[in-house]
Amino acid sequence: MKSSVWHPNTQMKEWNSFDKITKAKGMWLVDSKGHKMIDAVASMWCNVWGHSNPQLVRTITNQSKKLQHSSMFNITNEPAEQLADSLIKMSPGMHKVFYSDNGSSAMEIAIKIALQYWKNIGEKKTEIATVENGYHGDTFGAMAVGYVPQFFGKFKKQLFQTLQFPVPNNYRLPKGYTLSDYQNECLEKIEKKFSKNNNIAAFVMESGAQVAGGVIIYPKGFQRKISQLCKKYDVLFVLDEIATGFGRLGSMTQYQEQKSIPDIVAYGKMLTGGYLTMAATLANKKVYDSFSGEFNDWKHLFHGHTYTGNPLAASVANENIDMYKKNNLIKKVQKTSKVFEKYYDEISEIDIVGDIRHKGMLMGIELVTDRKKKTPIHPKKSINKIFYEIGKKNGIYLRTLGNIVMLVPPLAISEKELNSLLTRTIKTIQDAKSQVI
Repeated sequence: MKSSVWHPNTQMKEWNSFDKITKAKGMWLVDSKGHKMIDAVASMWCNVWGHSNPQLVRTITNQSKKLQHSSMFNITNEPAEQLADSLIKMSPGMHKVFYSDNGSSAMEIAIKIALQYWKNIGEKKTEIATVENGYHGDTFGAMAVGYVPQFFGKFKKQLFQTLQFPVPNNYRLPKGYTLSDYQNECLEKIEKKFSKNNNIAAFVMESGAQVAGGVIIYPKGFQRKISQLCKKYDVLFVLDEIATGFGRLGSMTQYQEQKSIPDIVAYGKMLTGGYLTMAATLANKKVYDSFSGEFNDWKHLFHGHTYTGNPLAASVANENIDMYKKNNLIKKVQKTSKVFEKYYDEISEIDIVGDIRHKGMLMGIELVTDRKKKTPIHPKKSINKIFYEIGKKNGIYLRTLGNIVMLVPPLAISEKELNSLLTRTIKTIQDAKSQVI
């Protein structure tokens, strides 16, 4: 099929054509030839209820008959107002909501707010601290604070500098360290820098886990301790819950589980159930109040998107949040996610599997050529293409991340469907062995 589309994160030379998805229902995607695949990555980590959910579709249809889009420059709309109230209620410590179109933009806004806060109160703090191998999006500010070398190395000279600190990864600890020892060392490095550098404006990190950075689940207390250090040394604490909030890791707001209330937090992906694009950046009262002043003080936030607070997206987000409550989704996620644990042993027995990392509805399976040396698999052909093609034969849509097989299913997946997904994933890894080593 002739196509003018340039696909994301894809070496186009590898692909002669792309399967065309023509419809989807529940957990299944269907292509133009009628082939069905379980959506194992929730259409890039955003789908909550499965596809073609009648309540969400009805909400979009009804709203489209009343108001499709209206600017938030000088005016507002009811769905956006209602959504902001709901987000504040579910987000302890937050005071105001700033809307955008996607997660990367939400993090750009968070960074701008954090830096301008200090200017607004008359202090000179200009540096951003973050953790190594974090990910916050593909725009320039997001690349700077979420610098993954293999993704963004070509742009390094154009990015502003950040202070980066290591993250404890139980699978890849420095020689001679326990996880507890290394966690303490990571935290000590942060505190040492904070104590000597009064120019740090904010500390930015994903909440609960690094997702695109390899599914690294933070050890207990790590995020909470960083939040305490930020408070101690007067550094704004900025959290990215775009991929990890809204139940992905088993709690609605992951920072509550981590006992680490931020100054600024960003949501996205599952905000609308995965049906329309929308994101939100929330700030506490202290931060928000610093932007208040006379017009000629120029303290207000100079940022805005055409589709900020889009009523269609806000309307479906409101319905999505209501459905979380009515269906008691978070408790269901906590129960269903235990299905993953039943397959740990079977997955571990595959000789190219080095490590399994799992929390909530997120699993990362790291593939290696040598278990003892923990050598990552790096075939000449992209692992992603290999796993897509073999996964398709096994009736599952997979999108790998480097040598990590990621399972990020829609949150409402049933236990039966999750069992099927995991069985198909195991077969796909076994079938792929000969092609990846």
